[in-house]
Amino acid sequence: MSLNPRLVKESFSAVEPVAGKAAAYFYGRLFTQCPHMRGMFPPGMSVQRDRLFDALTRVVWMLDSPEGLASYLAQLGRDHRKYGVSPEHYTAVGSALLATMRHFAAEIWTGEIEAAWTEAYAMAAKIMIEAAASESTPPWWLAEVIDHETRTRDIAVLTLRPSQRMDFVPGQYVTVQTARWPRVWRRFSIANAPRADGTLRLHVRAVPGGWVSTALVRHTRIGDQLLLGPPVGTMTPPRSDRDLLCVAGGTGLAPLKAVIEHVIASGDRPNIHLLFGVRHARDLYDMPDLARMEAAFPWLRVIPVVSDDLAYDGMRGRLPNVVERFHSWADHEAYVCGPPAMVNETVRRLRHSGVPLSRIHRDPVQCDTAQKDTAQKDTAQKDTAQKDTARRGV
Repeated sequence: MSLNPRLVKESFSAVEPVAGKAAAYFYGRLFTQCPHMRGMFPPGMSVQRDRLFDALTRVVWMLDSPEGLASYLAQLGRDHRKYGVSPEHYTAVGSALLATMRHFAAEIWTGEIEAAWTEAYAMAAKIMIEAAASESTPPWWLAEVIDHETRTRDIAVLTLRPSQRMDFVPGQYVTVQTARWPRVWRRFSIANAPRADGTLRLHVRAVPGGWVSTALVRHTRIGDQLLLGPPVGTMTPPRSDRDLLCVAGGTGLAPLKAVIEHVIASGDRPNIHLLFGVRHARDLYDMPDLARMEAAFPWLRVIPVVSDDLAYDGMRGRLPNVVERFHSWADHEAYVCGPPAMVNETVRRLRHSGVPLSRIHRDPVQCDTAQKDTAQKDTAQKDTAQKDTARRGV
């Protein structure tokens, strides 16, 4: 039977409005069928449920783009090795997924739709399994913290030395697990181009209640060990000699700094404008290093932008607005990273000003995910409270 994207998309549209309930139902089915798989997941499942549906949505709407879909699924397959996923797990996941779609799309469900979903999942699982099997790199790396700089009350820059060399492309990110929170992985962009000594730098902002981000900023010391997942991401260096516009919000600076380092090291000399935006001047955490880069590379112009600090005497305003104050960027390659709302609005304005979408680089999963770190703890606390209430018979 051939793949039928139309039927998959139409039935999935019936499930999207109840995504949260559907994801909870899916994991309930999965853990009932395979209780041993619960130990592969973190204590709080809120972030996991969000990521499940984000990934499923992306797969469904990419069914008409075989090349892009295959690349995305292969990356997922390789990345899932760090969770201990093996081929037999895909059978259980497929069964739970099909049961979930059948349950939440019951009003329109037919044998033809079920066959379309079965075929689509079989295709996706095959790509992921084969990609994982063909990968020769480790499923995860052990890394030692060799430097920990507290830049602001909430931001730290960590330098890590992996136990074995990790090959990556500037602009990619890794997932990080700390000893304080086993099985909880969070994404952080690598803030440097590859170095001869193999070290990596991470820019981390701690958010209130954030599990991993708070552990990295406030409870991690030199000599501590972290686990790193394989480097992934699509916001990689340009393949042209065009001038660059880089728009960074907060710690979204990290992958853009890595891309700029790569361009400087390559010997190319494009003009680079880096707009580094924060709310308050005290949050311009990396300005000394950026000033050194600017001094060493005359084609780089660093423009700090502050939105909410009336006492700041430099460039002020929201990044999307500031981008429009300059000359046209239509001939530039544009890189945008930071809080999702800022990224989306900046991309919209760049497109409106004439920058083709093909020359606007962003990675949705690399946008600031700290709020999801908070959500997981909040949900875990609610789950604990509900269990305590049930035990008391209230």
